[in-house]
Amino acid sequence: MTRFHAIAAALALALSLVAVPALAEGIKAGDLTIEKPWARATPRGADVGAAYLEIRNGGGEADKLTGGSADFANVEIHQMSMQGNVMKMQELKDGLAIPAHGDVKLAPGGYHIMLTGLKHPLVKGETAKLTLTFEHAGAVTVDFPVVGVGAASGDMKGMDMKGMKGM
Repeated sequence: MTRFHAIAAALALALSLVAVPALAEGIKAGDLTIEKPWARATPRGADVGAAYLEIRNGGGEADKLTGGSADFANVEIHQMSMQGNVMKMQELKDGLAIPAHGDVKLAPGGYHIMLTGLKHPLVKGETAKLTLTFEHAGAVTVDFPVVGVGAASGDMKGMDMKGMKGM
């Protein structure tokens, strides 16, 4: 190994040790910690998309996700639920409560951030920047990595559900 390679490897290791704790801590907004943000890629021509994340409230007072904004879409908070044998989706016009010392997971099939009026598709490998608004914590900008169209979570690194038949 040349001296250059040794220095480059040491620098890469040092940078990874600095970056990992910051990612593990999540994004702080007041007493809230925002973790695991991700969005699904959208097919060409789609005018709606969805984004997901986890919100932890370390404080003694409840907060509320009231909405958000983006330069490429309208941002709404939605909930999907089963009513009889039918899946229904509705906007939470009053926002989504985050209990004191509790957490809320926004995930496919449940609470989610609905992106309407998309000006361009969400593309796998890119990042969607949203500003989320909370009743007490205020506004916070969050980068949502975009994974594959059929991904079930951000942890799947964009794996499409098409390739998972029979699993």
